Amino acid sequence: MATLMDRVRAYMRSPKGRQTIESAERMARDPRNQHKARRLLDRFRSRRH
Repeated sequence: MATLMDRVRAYMRSPKGRQTIESAERMARDPRNQHKARRLLDRFRSRRH
């Protein structure tokens, strides 16, 4: 039986997985999304203290 990581690796090598990676990379380059991610991380960091 394949482990979860093996399944993830197989998916990421598939055409659909590559398409997902490209889409995520495009979204990560968007300054608005970067700002949203920073705000979210700041909220998590402030809750720990």
